[in-house]
Amino acid sequence: MAISRKLKKQMSEGGWIRKMFEEGIALKKKFGEENVFDFSLGNPIIEPPPQFHRELRKWIDKPVTGMHRYMPNAGYPETRAAVAKYLASQTGLPFSGNDIVMTCGAAGGLNVALKTIVEAGDEVIIFTPYFVEYIYYIDNVQGVAVTVPTDENFLPNLKALEKSITGKTRAVIINSPNNPTGVVYDESVFKGIGDVLNRKESEYGTEIYLISDDIYRRLVYDGLTCPYVFKYHPHSILVTSYSKDLALPGERIGYVAVNPQYKDRDELIAGMVFCNRTLGFVNAPALMQNVVRSLQFASVDIGQYQKKRDTLYNALSEMGYSIVKPSGAFYMFPESPLDDDLAFVRELQKHNVLVVPGTGFGAHGYFRISYCVDDRVIEGALPRFKKAAEEFGLE
Repeated sequence: MAISRKLKKQMSEGGWIRKMFEEGIALKKKFGEENVFDFSLGNPIIEPPPQFHRELRKWIDKPVTGMHRYMPNAGYPETRAAVAKYLASQTGLPFSGNDIVMTCGAAGGLNVALKTIVEAGDEVIIFTPYFVEYIYYIDNVQGVAVTVPTDENFLPNLKALEKSITGKTRAVIINSPNNPTGVVYDESVFKGIGDVLNRKESEYGTEIYLISDDIYRRLVYDGLTCPYVFKYHPHSILVTSYSKDLALPGERIGYVAVNPQYKDRDELIAGMVFCNRTLGFVNAPALMQNVVRSLQFASVDIGQYQKKRDTLYNALSEMGYSIVKPSGAFYMFPESPLDDDLAFVRELQKHNVLVVPGTGFGAHGYFRISYCVDDRVIEGALPRFKKAAEEFGLE
């Protein structure tokens, strides 16, 4: 056997997003791309903003000597300082470049953070539904993933969280705006989670880190805002990337920021710098570190995603699909008309519509739609969603 039994099991159980994406490729070859409506992958359709292209051209046309060489494993001091200045302006906290580690995207940042803080057998709590890769990131460091349910609006169940925390709990991962639901946590949710962690730390005499995956932070609609984690728990870590707000997922550029008020932040940062190197990332991409340095306030046009959300949400709701209206990111998570969400996803596939079953996010009976797609995909899919709704008696 070429691969380990454990990996083979993980590959068979997980990876629903990629499975559906790959099935979409096969359907496009068979029926033509214009006849397939693929909502499987969270791959930004909007191009990076003009500022990005200007900065990229500047660094390409006027290269600086040594700009492609190694730099400190934490990243260029100038880039870290720029990130810190931005965070300080948003939070009012005294961030410095020493609180930042530049990483290979948010995925790299999460793996670095977990490697730094988790001992074998430590528990890491995630909320259902969850981004499935969290399970594998936790397993990478021999941690134990503990899933905690959310309520009917996909907000964390604080009573269930409190019951799930043990003396082995090392971290809680939150993701707002959320993948796969698009739900945004308000201040009361952050405060509630922080209060629970503070109580349980006192009870067990431990430190529990609150890790906030902020990759969709700027993709928030309807005038809402997304709180920063630092105010609500002293042992807090923010992980993010420029993949979504600058539409750069293939460039693998992000960062980890540690709460500057955490008393042991210097040791924590030193550990992350070491792990950034020894996990094989070595450092975040040099060119992208230089490019994003002056783009801390830049973003794609969020209004384009909100328009896509409104079109899809309004139409599907009228067809009878039950959906918690997403307030951010570019996902929605409707209830499946069938208890077996896998079966419903297969039925949609017969109409050349590709979505991801909720099972892939630990939530049976739902399916995820990623609406960061061309308008023609949404427009072409709606009659097919309607036909499926009629077939299964939605009103």
